[in-house]
Amino acid sequence: MPTVLITGGTGLVGKALSQALVAKGYAVIILSRSLKNQEKKENISYALWDIKKQYIDLAAIREADYIVHLAGAAVIDKKWTEAYKKEIRDSRTESSRLIIEALKNNPDSYRDKVKAVVSVSAIGWYGEDAEPVKPFVETDGAADNFLGQTCKLWEESIEPVTGMAKRLVKLRTGIVLSNDGGAYAEFKKPVRFGIAAIIGSGKQIVSWIHISDLCRLFIYAIENEHVRGSYNAVAPAPVSNKALILEIAKKIKGRFYIPLHVPALVIKMMLGQRSIEVLKSATVSCKKITGTGFDFEYNDIETAVKELEK
Repeated sequence: MPTVLITGGTGLVGKALSQALVAKGYAVIILSRSLKNQEKKENISYALWDIKKQYIDLAAIREADYIVHLAGAAVIDKKWTEAYKKEIRDSRTESSRLIIEALKNNPDSYRDKVKAVVSVSAIGWYGEDAEPVKPFVETDGAADNFLGQTCKLWEESIEPVTGMAKRLVKLRTGIVLSNDGGAYAEFKKPVRFGIAAIIGSGKQIVSWIHISDLCRLFIYAIENEHVRGSYNAVAPAPVSNKALILEIAKKIKGRFYIPLHVPALVIKMMLGQRSIEVLKSATVSCKKITGTGFDFEYNDIETAVKELEK
């Protein structure tokens, strides 16, 4: 069976993707800083790596037919001090450098075995919606802010694999909707108490993707040789924050909830610089990836929330 090597395989997306790959008949190797207490599952194994020490188990690279690169420090979880900003950048660029060096240091017979590298990126690449709104597309330049420039460095850092005759796919993911963590879990917390907490004005557009579609998209990128370059990994129908929150509340509480706007000032006080991304409106197009033949199962927020709350 083909083998997929995954960095960041113990995170939200990595766990779901590993399961989806195994279900499709792939073997998975997850790179981890420790082999202790790793849950044993059929056709999923673990190998050591250490980004700071630039160490990786070369044997894992030799087994890989494909590499999925998901590694990177969480963006919203911690305050954006200068030290943590550096960690966010370095965790992405230095992990890419480690993969590239590992491929270089393997004999040709093993290096050539890796057919493609699929790397995660983010729609943080783009800036704020302008008026009139024109959905962002892959040829739009990176925003001149922290996340925009981080995404630019991130994508550039993995680009050298193309010089080794590897097919490279970079997926710029939107807000991932999953019951296992991330933004969706945070959106739901106040709803449990009957509060639909709308962020700021609620007018800002959220470009999202259901976790199942994101996993399918990674596998699609692995399996289709005509897919290469950057693609926006977002559903076809972005929605306002208000529409998203109210849809969640309606599904969980029916009519028994109270819409409540959390003022932008409060968000800024709570999150500091991170509030820029939370309050930002970014309408992102998925036409490039659908133009290759990929079909989303969860095209609209109603269908996505219905599945998550079934």
